[in-house]
Amino acid sequence: MESAEIRRRWLRFFEERGHTVVPSASLIADDPTLLLVPAGMVPFKPYFLGEVKPPWPRATSVQKCVRTPDIEEVGKTTRHGTFFQMCGNFSFGDYFKEGAIKHAWELLTSSQDDGGFGLDPEKLWITVYLDDDEAERIWHEVVGVPKERIQRLGKKENYWSMGVPGPCGPCSEINYDRGPEFGVEGGPAVNDERYVEIWNLVFMQYERGAGTGKEDFEILGDLPSKNIDTGLGLERLAMILQGVHNMYETDTLRVVIDKAGDLTGVRYGAAADTDVSLRVVADHMRTSTMLIGDGVTPGNEGRGYVLRRIMRRAIRNMRLLGATGPVVADLLDVVIKTMGQQYPELIEDRKRIETVALAEEAAFLKTLKAGTNILDTAVSETKAAGGTVLPGDKAFLLHDTWGFPIDLTLEMAAEQGLSVDENGFRRLMKEQRERAKADAQAKKHGHADLSAYREVADRSGATVFTGYTHTEGESSVVGLLANGVSAPAAQEGDEVEVVLDRTPFYAEGGGQLADTGRIKLESGAVVEVRDVQQPVPGVTVHKGVVQVGEVVVGSPAYATIDVKRRRAIARAHSATHLTHQALRDALGPTAAQAGSENSPGRFRFDFGSPTAVPGTVLTDVEQRINEVLSRELDVQAEVMSMDEAKKQGAIAEFGEKYGDRVRVVTIGDFSKELCGGTHVANTAQLGLVKLLGESSIGSGVRRVEALVGVDAYNFLAREHTVVSQLTELVKGRPEELPEKISGVLAKLKEAEKEIERYRAEKVLQAAAGLAQEAKDVRGVALAAAQVADGTSADDLRKLVLDVRGRIPGDRPAVVALFTVANGRPLTVIATNEAARERGIKAGDLVRTAAKTLGGGGGGKPDVAQGGGQNAAAVPEAIEAVERLVAEAA
Repeated sequence: MESAEIRRRWLRFFEERGHTVVPSASLIADDPTLLLVPAGMVPFKPYFLGEVKPPWPRATSVQKCVRTPDIEEVGKTTRHGTFFQMCGNFSFGDYFKEGAIKHAWELLTSSQDDGGFGLDPEKLWITVYLDDDEAERIWHEVVGVPKERIQRLGKKENYWSMGVPGPCGPCSEINYDRGPEFGVEGGPAVNDERYVEIWNLVFMQYERGAGTGKEDFEILGDLPSKNIDTGLGLERLAMILQGVHNMYETDTLRVVIDKAGDLTGVRYGAAADTDVSLRVVADHMRTSTMLIGDGVTPGNEGRGYVLRRIMRRAIRNMRLLGATGPVVADLLDVVIKTMGQQYPELIEDRKRIETVALAEEAAFLKTLKAGTNILDTAVSETKAAGGTVLPGDKAFLLHDTWGFPIDLTLEMAAEQGLSVDENGFRRLMKEQRERAKADAQAKKHGHADLSAYREVADRSGATVFTGYTHTEGESSVVGLLANGVSAPAAQEGDEVEVVLDRTPFYAEGGGQLADTGRIKLESGAVVEVRDVQQPVPGVTVHKGVVQVGEVVVGSPAYATIDVKRRRAIARAHSATHLTHQALRDALGPTAAQAGSENSPGRFRFDFGSPTAVPGTVLTDVEQRINEVLSRELDVQAEVMSMDEAKKQGAIAEFGEKYGDRVRVVTIGDFSKELCGGTHVANTAQLGLVKLLGESSIGSGVRRVEALVGVDAYNFLAREHTVVSQLTELVKGRPEELPEKISGVLAKLKEAEKEIERYRAEKVLQAAAGLAQEAKDVRGVALAAAQVADGTSADDLRKLVLDVRGRIPGDRPAVVALFTVANGRPLTVIATNEAARERGIKAGDLVRTAAKTLGGGGGGKPDVAQGGGQNAAAVPEAIEAVERLVAEAA
């Protein structure tokens, strides 16, 4: 039975029994504590924790999962893999133990003709928790499993919890006896290789307390309602139903192994080491395809690093198997065809998946070639010195300069019998991160001692931000730094950093530039604020210059921002949210924010995309944004819990740290994001948004730049002026400009070709004369001269070869012509076969001539080229060539 059919039967069986079929969630976990979905119940976690009321009493799914803790073991054993599918059925306060057990037994043992999986009941063994008498009774008395095939196991094996205080409960596992060839008899308590677990039924009925490990926690009592969470490994069941020994021989992985074998000429089963590599390739290419399909792109952080790591392991193992060129396209093709039967979106999104994967392969092949040479040298040096540990600085060099993941260095070093100084590597990585962090801090905060800011925070508390509702207001100076040092006062002309107890000034953050403005003290002193930062959490620092008077700590003050600038920035920030949503609507959720900058009247927005965004799509996005502006949607901000924000569908950037309470900015029914910035009150205030274009700023990351409001209008006005001038010049209407300008450019290009032909003909006209004027130098015909200045290198070469062709082939000949182009001398020298038989080589002659000209050159014995810096030395270079010919002849 194919894997796709197993999936179909599972979902159909439970749907017929009142379960709602829930599609697999993305592998990108909607949970800030997880990089990727590692278990089938993860999408249902909020329901089990009681955070959200489940919308149905029963549900079923086949969930995509990825686990990578044991990635180094993949391939070495046939049990480890990174991607798997977990079939699950769930009950939220509906049926409990008896219902779950009866469903499981019916589906497993019913004949395949009746829609079941047709397993032999005699080969199924059951485990229950030590004191779960109820489960044992149901299995024996209700289902009919003999007591000798029911075994009791402890908390470690048969008790489930999330590892934190919350719901928990005993498990009951269904195991399949694969027969004596897989080990001794005695049931799963004795041999889990022979008696392989295929289905785990979790009876979620208790609440656990704090504790560590799988066994060290207290049971606090019963849950308000009893739930069911079960999981059947699709790959394990496929292994049994397809009659193969392990998951790598099932239909969705064996085809990838076979393709890898076809590409490398290696047969699976021929040798243990090549089998390991083939299994790595099969598992990792399938996982990579599924991750890219769900929007993950290769990177150096988070889930992007997980993808990069497994892709590069797959590619490297193909090289170990003998592949010499690109292989990813062929392997992807097999995975998409196979997994596309279960996930049609892979077929629909094939082009994007291929683009991302092939780009990563191309980048890694370059890295692998250079990095492998460096690693081989480092390994040789270590072994020559009698060492067994590759130094940490070598591993750091490979990572920092050549992009070699440390995991790959560890693996390749181990293959050559060496370990790696991981502590040294991680120390250097930490130092690099700290330097980068210090540099970033220095750029924003000078080199002031951060303890001064912390002292202000400890003494006066956090700065209260009033800028969401006010652009000016009363405050008090609670801290002051002059020239980077804490001070009680500052004088006129001093550069200062002022800390207020409350402020309308927005500190740079979240992509929004800081406010500027003025702080006026009660004494009459004035500080011009040029920048606002938060060097430590909660402390807003106003950086500027004392224009008038003396600033003293403790003085009452009145802070006023530049309202015109604030409004322009707010327009840009709101436009950024609209652009983000419009791009996600056009390109899908993979167009997630990767950075932004909102400045007065303009913004830039970085987002994930493996390829350039077509101009037509960008035009559609721009139109969509401006249509939203015309709808005059209200922009509202609300503070709520993170859970509530998620329930409302607010976009939160992965990797950002959020508190328990978050600010959600909503633009009508169009956009909803977590954001701490300032915004307009209504989209009509934006006026106009003009996208200037998009470009690449890194692997898988694109940047859109745009203008907003008056700046956008001014840009279009300038464009209109240019269009008007062009229409006047070409005597046509604006819509005719592309055609007319294209025509003018075509004529210009044709004229340039004609001029080039004329110039080349004129240069070659000199060929006959130069051949006739060749002088005899000890029996060698030497045509050496300076031709017209400005002759191109190509034309000079053509002329040299033409002259050589005009001299009879049986006569030794050397043609050495020189020109001066853009003030620099250039020479091309050619010899015929008769000259070369006398030992006269063009390369030797060019090196001599070029040295005389103050430069260098080289080439083959028949034709060579060189140049220099001293145009006045051309006559001397000609003489040098003649002398060398005379000596050689």
